[in-house]
Amino acid sequence: MADRPRPSISRRRLLQASALGVPGAWVLSSCARAQPLGAPAPAASTAGGSAAASLPPLTEIPIASPQNPVKWPINPGNEPIASGLEPEMNATLRVYNYPDYVYKRVLKDFQKEYADYNVKVELSTFNDLPEALTKIRSGSVPFDVGFLTYNYMGKLVYGDLIRPLNHDYIPNINDVWEEFQNPFYDQGWQYTVPYTIYTTGIGWRHDLIPEDISARSNPYDVFWDAKYAGAIAVLDDDREVIAMTILRNGGTDVNSADPAVLGQTRDSMLEMLSVSRPRVTITGYTDIPEGTMSLAQCWSGDMITGQYYLPEGVDPALLRYWSPPTGQGVVGNDFLCVLKGGENPVMAHHFLNYMLKSEVSIKNLSFVGYQPPLRSLTPESMVADGYLPANLAGAIVKPEWFQVGYPLLELPVAVEAEYQAIWQQFKSGA
Repeated sequence: MADRPRPSISRRRLLQASALGVPGAWVLSSCARAQPLGAPAPAASTAGGSAAASLPPLTEIPIASPQNPVKWPINPGNEPIASGLEPEMNATLRVYNYPDYVYKRVLKDFQKEYADYNVKVELSTFNDLPEALTKIRSGSVPFDVGFLTYNYMGKLVYGDLIRPLNHDYIPNINDVWEEFQNPFYDQGWQYTVPYTIYTTGIGWRHDLIPEDISARSNPYDVFWDAKYAGAIAVLDDDREVIAMTILRNGGTDVNSADPAVLGQTRDSMLEMLSVSRPRVTITGYTDIPEGTMSLAQCWSGDMITGQYYLPEGVDPALLRYWSPPTGQGVVGNDFLCVLKGGENPVMAHHFLNYMLKSEVSIKNLSFVGYQPPLRSLTPESMVADGYLPANLAGAIVKPEWFQVGYPLLELPVAVEAEYQAIWQQFKSGA
């Protein structure tokens, strides 16, 4: 997911975790917010790797895009591990992820599968990616596996924070969509394997908003419709709201650096504030099902998850999700990687391979709501097997959308500052 914060663990999921009887091997900690991204790591730390000190200026780090795919260098001294190694014995595999973004049952099952090696999984969490990168760079915790996103690939590689992969340990990549066996952000999947995929669109409850939003000539216009004032929300994510506004205005470059486009986008966002007074939140996936909000900009996986937050007796058929059915909207993915500071690189490779197993990925989908890019998981099977009702079929992501959709890319430093200025002006009035 493009740099997007996740909500704290919900009551439903806490209850699920309790019901599972999470064993003593679990250590779930929420890492404290650390220094700003640009702050230097503590002087005593060397866990980040020898190349961290030689990180080139941000203006010189390549920005990967579908038009400019990048094959990252492998830094001297950070070559892939050798083939044929046994997983580390008595390992504590330290996994670093957003809160509530992996099914703990899956991790517990991994411990069982590797019981002969006496592995335990320790899960730590971060609130956003700048925080995560700062914590990884500090070396204060030797994380083995990261759940991250391609917006930060250059910093991870040039900062010597991520290990190149030995593909011999990850045969389950064969069930992954072809798009992710040679992704634009990591040509040759040298450093990453895909985790989940998503679109960004609009979710609503049909009984609260009987209008078929998808039937509008421009569904994004709903956020500028005064009749829904005070009942709607946009994501608490600068990139997502700016991208949605660019698309609403007829643009397609959701990473635009054009001052005219950004000026128009800022003016439209301020108009939205005055007309519809949207909330700015990431809790649409609970608020819409519970009826405390009627409609929100949201991610596809959150609406799939939303069916589990409906009050008792409320029909899941009332939920709706729209993103452009042609796939020409915001589309993205998150990935798994092996972090260089970790102490168990072989076990970490086995963990990545395990998470790519079809049955494991599908079990994880049943909890997090976010779709893995598996050949064995089709739109038809997702509905037929009950992972989502037919009325939410629009939340299913299709492989071809990664050819026509619009990913949110890393921005040049100066452009990022412009986006932040627009966002702060918008949020100050929200």
